[in-house]
Amino acid sequence: MVMPRELVFTGPRTLEFREYEEPLLKPKQIRVKSILTAEKHGTSLAIYRGESPFHGKRYDDHLKLFIPLEGGRKHVVYPRHVGNMTVGIVMETGEGASKFKVGDRIYGYLPVRETHTVDEDSQFIWKAPPELKNEELVCVDPATVALMAVREGCVRVGDNVAVFGLGAIGLMTIQMAKRAGALMVIGIEPIELRMKLAEKYGADYVLNPNSCDAGLEIKKLTEGLGVDVSIETSGSYRALHQAIRSTAYGGNVVPVSWYHGDAVGLDLGEEWHFNRQIMVSGARTESEPYRDHPRWTRSRLYATVIELFKRRMFTVEGMLKPIVSFEDAIEAYRLIDEKPEETVKLAISYV
Repeated sequence: MVMPRELVFTGPRTLEFREYEEPLLKPKQIRVKSILTAEKHGTSLAIYRGESPFHGKRYDDHLKLFIPLEGGRKHVVYPRHVGNMTVGIVMETGEGASKFKVGDRIYGYLPVRETHTVDEDSQFIWKAPPELKNEELVCVDPATVALMAVREGCVRVGDNVAVFGLGAIGLMTIQMAKRAGALMVIGIEPIELRMKLAEKYGADYVLNPNSCDAGLEIKKLTEGLGVDVSIETSGSYRALHQAIRSTAYGGNVVPVSWYHGDAVGLDLGEEWHFNRQIMVSGARTESEPYRDHPRWTRSRLYATVIELFKRRMFTVEGMLKPIVSFEDAIEAYRLIDEKPEETVKLAISYV
């Protein structure tokens, strides 16, 4: 009998396929066969490279602090699942299951695995709307982060907005800012593939920070004022520094990324000290309650993104690159780590 397999991190820059046994279905559980999984590059690459703060610290949820582990020991983070969102088909249901039936298409936060056995009441899986394609469903996560970023930045009609980093989150943010009424949206990205997608998705200008002074050019494009809101999605401290330089006096800076390592390239003794800007951290769907709680909750955020997709207000055409087979997944992770210029958002197909 052929056993199903999953892909796991077993150490820094080390991935392995691992066989597993399907457990017996418990009441109100469902078994799902994977169709398509997408990865979240920033978060997973930090773990893949061994750069996550969780390697040497733990997060104290009561104190809201990262605390060094005793004796300088390392936190055991391996083996660890990979993957972000998955679309699949329900193959089997347990006794009493009523929310899903065999044949239903579902999506949610499920790892790179051929099958999944989950409680049907899990808050992280949903029935797929028939109007949405698989490619759209696995991009719901970056779309929710982009929506959070635009809302946290208080983008308003007539504003000028700069988006630093044009991976999946940045590309969705370009579209979200336009829909929010931004008059001018400027994308900043050194990878040509992503620059072209930003233009396709509606960016008014796209700048390559490797060939220009992004902060200075943005000031020129805004007649010396700077943008009202800068949203930084790349995870680069240098990009965050340029986001500060690009933002108008009193404007909003929204760092979306999960930054790692020393803050090389970020100088808070320059424009940040002089320009009285507001930095809004924590555009994370997981960080509840939100600033506009109780009106906005995580469930409302996801429901809003799905409705926006249904109304065809956004596109993900060209965003999933590369799309590889399950068998080629290990090499694909090497690609996104070593050759980011060839990638936007990794997707893994099981069919």
